[in-house]
Amino acid sequence: MGPEAIEVAAEDRRIRCLFGLREGSGVLERTGLALEDRGVADPESFHGLANPPPRQGASGPDRCANIDRMRNPYDGVAIVGAYNTIQAKQLPNWTEQGLVLDAIRGALGDAGLTTDDVDGVNISSWVTRINSRTTAQWFGGRPMWTGVSSPGVEGVLEAAAAIQTGQAETVVIATAQCGEYTDRESTVSWTRPENEFVECWGLYTAAEFALMAQRHMHLYGTPRAALSEVAASIRSNGALNPDAIFYGRECSPAEVEASRMVADPFHLLDCCIASEGGAAMVLTTAERAKDLDCEPIFILGGGLDRQGMSYVTAPVWDRYGWVGRRAMKMTFEQSGLTHKDIDFAEFYDPFSFEIIRQLEAFGFCKEGEGADFVLEGRIRIDGDLPVVTNGGIMSYSHAGVAQLLQKPIAAVQQLRGQIVEDLRLHEPKVALATNGGSGALFCDVMALGKELA
Repeated sequence: MGPEAIEVAAEDRRIRCLFGLREGSGVLERTGLALEDRGVADPESFHGLANPPPRQGASGPDRCANIDRMRNPYDGVAIVGAYNTIQAKQLPNWTEQGLVLDAIRGALGDAGLTTDDVDGVNISSWVTRINSRTTAQWFGGRPMWTGVSSPGVEGVLEAAAAIQTGQAETVVIATAQCGEYTDRESTVSWTRPENEFVECWGLYTAAEFALMAQRHMHLYGTPRAALSEVAASIRSNGALNPDAIFYGRECSPAEVEASRMVADPFHLLDCCIASEGGAAMVLTTAERAKDLDCEPIFILGGGLDRQGMSYVTAPVWDRYGWVGRRAMKMTFEQSGLTHKDIDFAEFYDPFSFEIIRQLEAFGFCKEGEGADFVLEGRIRIDGDLPVVTNGGIMSYSHAGVAQLLQKPIAAVQQLRGQIVEDLRLHEPKVALATNGGSGALFCDVMALGKELA
């Protein structure tokens, strides 16, 4: 046995030990896989769980550095329908089922398809817990693929993978929320996690993200004015969007700072809103999309970063501050895109600081330079990287998990020109959409485009 074979055998033993497998248990053998089949014929190229590489600094080499350009795993998939239901702070005359059905009809109508064309679903609701298995009956109860991921970037990539692997041809993703936020004396329920490590201390979402922002401000001298510029930029977009809940409500940096303090450094207008509504998206094969009377938008790449359970593990900047960096690099690898190719970004905007963090984590500027980036006006609708062009969850809507799906929907609608003229960009071709943030310990990224990469 040569040295290389000895190292591979040693790696095999380490993996067996890690997962509690006995020598000769045959788990790998029964699946027909060996370490070589998983790309580790060269042991030096394998960064396995049992023997991780030395941790690099935030600006150090990428863990994917010695992987050749990845092929886009979603290059046979197109988004052909995108639809938002009515959005409002409260929708007392609607049920979640009604919103979900309206979203499905709207998205299918946008695509020029009917329920008979659907053979895959990922459908949910926040309060009444509608689920995909149940809603399969709405489509006649015929056999179909059902998704389990949260709607949003994660759910879109899951559906795209199902289509790409032949498990479905046309998938509907739909979700809605109404009737959840009734106790107006308290912060909205989903900001108050109920577990033994959080509830007893009164910690809530705004405070967790505020800890991240404070640490960044301490490390890099990030000025308060930068947060105000982010919030004002996003809210100004919403003020121009007739579909936004805060339509017509102009916002300046001074007004952000004049709003009441919520969790230092966040004032009220640094924070996202709470609302109700629904959303849906339809995906199908790129080949099928050619026959439809709609403009397809293609998925150019995407990645998910998870570093623990949201609002359970302490939000420590030095450990979780750059979450999403790996997902962004993976997206660029899959698509062949670079930063200069991105025309706009529908970044997740739970709090103003998260835009600054994402700009730095994703490499649009260096660490600590996000404040300068936004203060130069570069994320404004007329800047060189417009961000959150429809008003986002600070101004457009923030309903249950529908707001996660509304990030890729916003990208689709901007790419198609389906937005009010004051917010319409000049011939955009490529967009980013993200979900999550540092305080939640996850960040999902996807790139969308008018043409296949």
